[in-house]
Amino acid sequence: MKLALTLTALVSAVSAANEFRAMAYNPKQLKTGDCPTVDSVSGDLEVLSKYTNEVRIYSVQDCNQGEPVLRAMENTDWKVQLGLWINKDDSVYEADKKELLRLAGVFDFKKHVTSVIVGNEAIYREEQTSAQVAAKVRDVKQALTKLGLSIPVTTSETWPSYDKQLIDAVDYVNMHAFPFWEGIHIDDAQSKAFEHIYDLQKLAGSKKVVVGETGWPDSGANYDAAEPSLKNEQRYLQEFICRAQLEKVDYVWFSAFDEAWKPVNNASDVETHWGVLKGDKTPKFKSPMYDCSKFVPSSKPGESGSDDKSSEDKESDEENSGKSSDKSSDKDNSSEIDGLDEDESDSESGSNDEDKSDSESGSNDEDDSSSGALSHTSISMVSVAASVVALTAAALF
Repeated sequence: MKLALTLTALVSAVSAANEFRAMAYNPKQLKTGDCPTVDSVSGDLEVLSKYTNEVRIYSVQDCNQGEPVLRAMENTDWKVQLGLWINKDDSVYEADKKELLRLAGVFDFKKHVTSVIVGNEAIYREEQTSAQVAAKVRDVKQALTKLGLSIPVTTSETWPSYDKQLIDAVDYVNMHAFPFWEGIHIDDAQSKAFEHIYDLQKLAGSKKVVVGETGWPDSGANYDAAEPSLKNEQRYLQEFICRAQLEKVDYVWFSAFDEAWKPVNNASDVETHWGVLKGDKTPKFKSPMYDCSKFVPSSKPGESGSDDKSSEDKESDEENSGKSSDKSSDKDNSSEIDGLDEDESDSESGSNDEDKSDSESGSNDEDDSSSGALSHTSISMVSVAASVVALTAAALF
């Protein structure tokens, strides 16, 4: 009986949580967009420490973001993915690179910096070519190597923007997956995101694929079949994170906070509504924010099927099985989402902009040569759980 209770408690601890692998974070003041200070960043990190220990920023030079972030992280275990902004004007990149190298001489990059992300959707915005971004990635890697730093360097792009020359240049593939911006209904959102992950994994070969941005807005106008709402935001959050944990996919959640200062200049007025936390830094959802205990993912491509069948029949069966599993899983999973804060019918600020005129978010894994600390995945929790179960069983029997 005691063992059963112990197992139940451990499974509950592993499956229900508020932890995020990493979060997209813009250090600017949430309501005004004013430049950050060490104190303002420290306050943000104190709030975010309940949910993650790693953030991604998009520029070190814009609004002097890099220094207050790194200063606030001194004498802590916080990690950061540092971004360099790229647009049509290469002087912007050069200014960010210069500031990055200056900061490397002041702060402990080996302790706090898990990766450097050169550009954010510059190819998607048609401001740079794949060859140009690849050259800048190599340029930054060379500059860091001269300083004795072997920090992983990558870029961050939408999934269709990667080609062989860009993949060859980066240390890991950092992709964005936004089913919302594809106009995908929430029922099919998590399976669509993982479809893109699988496609890039095939293209990337031995290189790790990380989801550098993904999320769902809680308010604004529909985008084709994609509907912004608190319920859909939490549903996508739960389904994506639970599946990412099962399949050991690292990710950066977009985003940490709603940001009222962001311009609403996209095809949909959702830009200030992507945060897990509102503009007043309170959570949108009750704790735990997600529960993976009853999550059932759809099949990965290439799984299942009888050996007696032809490869074409197998592919057909797998596709149909995946669709059936997706719909069944979606119904089961959506019925389990009950963590919405009853007071959260309104949400306040912060978001992801397809045009990416501002800078914000990314990911990596310290256990891989291409990434940062795997401290918030269920894998480590399962290991601890297994050890405790073993000790408990030994004590009982």
